[in-house]
Amino acid sequence: MAAAACAVSDLNGDGKPDIACIGSATANLKWYENRGASPDPRPSLAVVEKISGFLGFYAEDGKPIREVKLGIFPHEAVLSRDGRFLYVSDNGVLWMTEDAPGTNTISIVDVQAMKLVRTIDLGRFHRPHGISWDTTGTKLRVTTERPFGLVMLDAASGKILRDYDVDGKSPHMVTMGPDGHHAYVSNVDSGNVAAIDLGTGATKLLPTGARAKGLVFNSKGDRAYVVNSGAATISIIDPARFAVVGEIATGKGAGRLALTPDGKTLVYNLQQDHSVGFADIASAKEVAVIDLGGNPLSLTTTRDGKHAFAAVQDQDKVFVICVPDRKIERVIEKPKGAGPDPVIPLP
Repeated sequence: MAAAACAVSDLNGDGKPDIACIGSATANLKWYENRGASPDPRPSLAVVEKISGFLGFYAEDGKPIREVKLGIFPHEAVLSRDGRFLYVSDNGVLWMTEDAPGTNTISIVDVQAMKLVRTIDLGRFHRPHGISWDTTGTKLRVTTERPFGLVMLDAASGKILRDYDVDGKSPHMVTMGPDGHHAYVSNVDSGNVAAIDLGTGATKLLPTGARAKGLVFNSKGDRAYVVNSGAATISIIDPARFAVVGEIATGKGAGRLALTPDGKTLVYNLQQDHSVGFADIASAKEVAVIDLGGNPLSLTTTRDGKHAFAAVQDQDKVFVICVPDRKIERVIEKPKGAGPDPVIPLP
């Protein structure tokens, strides 16, 4: 309407300025309520952008929502048990082969608010990488590359409670064993996995293969699977015996892996082969490969195992893969220079 006069005031007491206008021809009063900006959609994915140093939040359809600045060259991340906070290791160097001190922080991001809320200083422990929870969801285990080691810290206070010798070179990923007393750490440059007793600090070394990296346990806790990127194999571990009991041949450059909820299929990235591979647990054979046309550095899956995410860092792309159909469902284009690495599905 054509307005003769308008006034701005909080008309409904919600703290936001509203507008009231009187029509010049009709003398009608019209009230324009201020409902504020439209809220951001709920994020479904968080992507660690290693090169740019951001955490990108994305909607279910792959549309970007917001980015949060992290530390220098963030590498890995883990969600709190309630899904509220994301803990990200700020490594400080792009490649683990670099001879540099890196940084020494863990960034904590509020997933709901999509903002950085705190940073944990690790003191003399630099280049944090692999990060996982203990069985209580209150203490974090973090591998460090300068010096080689594993630290245990209280998530609430950020205080380092203890550090451990991994008895190997270039500790990479860490996960808790089924007994709740041992942490399993892959030592890349030693080609083994260290099973560390968190009470005594004693370490049992399990020879796997060249450049051991990602590892995962099955739901029963009676088997663990470790990808060896330099050997083109997956080692099968019996945690009850602390022994390697089998092997699966794969394509080249497997670095991360996930196990489908039914325990039947392993899904993993193949860096040198520019693809994602699938291995059948029962037959212990690689049964399918999906070409991505680029070098995937990461591999994660949704909790239901229906979708996998593989990020091609140098192409700034995230490939969304339908696991049951074993095909690419869509590609999420990241900002140029983002350098995506792990994708964290959000609850």
